[in-house]
Amino acid sequence: MPELPDIDVYVARIGERVRGQVLEDIRVSKPFLVRSFEPPLEESRGRMVRSVHRLGKRVVIELKPDYWLVLHLMVAGRLHWHADRPAIRGRHQLAAFDFSNGSLLLTEAGTKKRASLFLVRGEEALATHDPGGIEPLECSITEFLNAIERENRTLKRALTNPRTISGIGNAYSDEILHAARLSPVRLTSQLNDDEKTRLYEAMQEVLAMWRDRLLAESVDQFPEKVTAFREGMTVHGRFGNPCPACGAKVARICYKSSETNYCPGCQTGGKVLADRSLSRLLKDDWPGTL
Repeated sequence: MPELPDIDVYVARIGERVRGQVLEDIRVSKPFLVRSFEPPLEESRGRMVRSVHRLGKRVVIELKPDYWLVLHLMVAGRLHWHADRPAIRGRHQLAAFDFSNGSLLLTEAGTKKRASLFLVRGEEALATHDPGGIEPLECSITEFLNAIERENRTLKRALTNPRTISGIGNAYSDEILHAARLSPVRLTSQLNDDEKTRLYEAMQEVLAMWRDRLLAESVDQFPEKVTAFREGMTVHGRFGNPCPACGAKVARICYKSSETNYCPGCQTGGKVLADRSLSRLLKDDWPGTL
């Protein structure tokens, strides 16, 4: 799922192209995409784009005078820019947003179609799409600690809960926890003052570094290779590979549809955390340490 650095790049590059332009048409090929009916989607046509911004993991296009298109890409949704007006073909192409200078094409790979599009009118209606998490690159350390200590959760869950922190998902939470040298299953209530500071600083440094890197890579082109698995990541998507910091093999905790990657050498004092599926199968044969 595109997270804060990826969404910020989308927002920047879309904004450069459509801010001040008129949305001439929205062509939707898959009816399931549109999740709102009042106001009808037709009311967005012919309106000028005032701004483009991020709301959590959503791309929001503000239309004059008081309308917003709210687009949630979910796991497999991606955006593409075309200088012309492309035809919508195949099961993966869901919609095209047509402007006088080009079209924004929405695609979604895979069989599970989860991407969604809403048209809302008024700021109160827009606010219902905001999960409420704090902005990780704008909050103070006090605001950050107040947010994560509100409930006693694992650090992984605290970072990825959109009602706690905005825009962080599976990929960048792995990178943040590795940078902070903290276990993903450590509880928020167990952190000492030094660990709290490390976590806050790691969050800001990792997100800012990746956002700035991706912005620099897309200066002359629209971002087409948005993925959760980036060259240069330290642990996410690198199961079985050596940690670039200590050389220990990157381990994982498997979930139903995702996994957490971490370094036992850097983050858990050499302990291999129980895997919810494989450790149950191996039982006493599960290797508890490196």
